[in-house]
Amino acid sequence: MKKSKRHSTAGIYIALGIGSVIMIFPFIWMILTAFKTNAEVPQIPPTILPSHWNLDSFKNAIDLLPFGNLYINTALMILFRVLCAVAFCSMAGYAFAKLNFKGKNILFTLIIVQQMIPGQIFIIPQYQMLAKVGLTDTLFSLVFPGIVSAFGTFFLRQAYMGIPDEIAEAAYLDGCNRWQTFIKVLFPLTKSSVAALSVFTAVFAYTDLMWPLVANTNINHTTLSAGLSTLNGQFSTNYPVLMAGSLLAMLPMVVLYLIFQKQFIEGVAMTGGK
Repeated sequence: MKKSKRHSTAGIYIALGIGSVIMIFPFIWMILTAFKTNAEVPQIPPTILPSHWNLDSFKNAIDLLPFGNLYINTALMILFRVLCAVAFCSMAGYAFAKLNFKGKNILFTLIIVQQMIPGQIFIIPQYQMLAKVGLTDTLFSLVFPGIVSAFGTFFLRQAYMGIPDEIAEAAYLDGCNRWQTFIKVLFPLTKSSVAALSVFTAVFAYTDLMWPLVANTNINHTTLSAGLSTLNGQFSTNYPVLMAGSLLAMLPMVVLYLIFQKQFIEGVAMTGGK
């Protein structure tokens, strides 16, 4: 039995190892391609390592795109979307989980229905709203779709439902009103879920491509994902430059994952208070 268990464990590790290699191979290929010349990319059979390691592609990518503005726009968009998601989704999640009011079930059903609808359906109405008030090509236009999050509301509602009602009742008996109970007692118990929602929101905002292309036409007012799309030519593409730009754009999210990896895993696993 021990021998069979060892074989089973070895098989699991081999399968996980193969899966890890398959997942990480595109990133390795991106890094290696960024150091190749444009003539080396289409070679058959393909070359794994570049014949000469050079930084020309990175220099060309920096010359073609205003990475300073793109980094700032992306960082501000992520920051404000995260702040709005945490603030509004926490209050909405608390209300749907712990408060009783008329139309509660109907409103929550609308939130669930919104999650089932593709986000592309809302692009035209959202753009028309911004265009009528003259807020296209602005930072607010990037933040606008993330002010309210149906996913965040549902996610934090589940977190608040995992907190026993006795905790809120005890706070009420100690003299706290509803707002104080929410801010001082219940909200601190959802730190793991809030951290997970922040990471989810940051990733969703970072990978958002269609909306920045629609809302902001000026390259200096758009984000990294939208800026990178301009490096992909209609008839020909300089892939080393595209991979170099992608590598430069990927660095902020790598840092974000390294910093918040623990909170992200805890939030997904626990989804609520302890």
